[in-house]
Amino acid sequence: MTEGVRVPAVFAAVMPLLPVWPKLKAVADTVVYDTRIVAEHGLADPTRTGAYAPVIWHTSMVTSSPVDVKTLRSDARRNRERLVASARELFAEGGLDVSVEEITQHAGLGMGTLYRHFPTKEELIDAVLGDAFAELVQLAERAAAAEDAWTGFTGFLEQTLALHATNRGLKDVLSSREHGCKRAQAMRARMRPLLGQMVERAQEQGALRSDFAAEDLSLVFWTAGGVIETTAAVAPHYWRRYLGLLLDGLRAEAATPLPEPALTKAQLAHAARRRQP
Repeated sequence: MTEGVRVPAVFAAVMPLLPVWPKLKAVADTVVYDTRIVAEHGLADPTRTGAYAPVIWHTSMVTSSPVDVKTLRSDARRNRERLVASARELFAEGGLDVSVEEITQHAGLGMGTLYRHFPTKEELIDAVLGDAFAELVQLAERAAAAEDAWTGFTGFLEQTLALHATNRGLKDVLSSREHGCKRAQAMRARMRPLLGQMVERAQEQGALRSDFAAEDLSLVFWTAGGVIETTAAVAPHYWRRYLGLLLDGLRAEAATPLPEPALTKAQLAHAARRRQP
């Protein structure tokens, strides 16, 4: 709970006389005012003037922009770091469906603190997975530039799935286009042409079957993600066997005609949205 004061008692005392008492009482019971935020922004002290600045009313009404970390006070910076550390741990273990309530409880902080630093969950996801996004882009860059295109292709899949296996939150971002904010969108935009180049070069060198499309990579991540989740408790590395079997089927010399074409970009986006709970 944040440090603060509730609506003055004198105001609450007058409420029974008003015909709208039930509605006003609900507001008085739920709105909390944070004196630290008032002081930080140079507002009048509500305990002396009666001027109040609500910390939070409802999550859908929070519209402030993300805070610049460099300008935060030391205590606010520590709170932000606690939130990011807690979210990183919980996302890695449980995926991005972990609720913000669980994150704040794990961090030992209130919901108001969370929303002051991260107005939306997507911005929290960006902050938590920023380093992982950068690593993925680097993997794609190396794969696209590899002299042996097949080695680059298989190495990218193996290293990316290894990240999936240890971080369910990252797996959720890669298997869907719905999660994440600016950083996630930038990561996807940067990786898209790199992955296309990786696939084309492997096909040009005669190593990858010619009917494999860059959009089929999502199918690989979806199915491999299912294997990872199903076997994690009994055989954490079993996904490597799955990948070996899959790659043997992707070699050009093993190719036979496929019964269905690859998904179009529109079909892929629709399928990804339907995967969301």
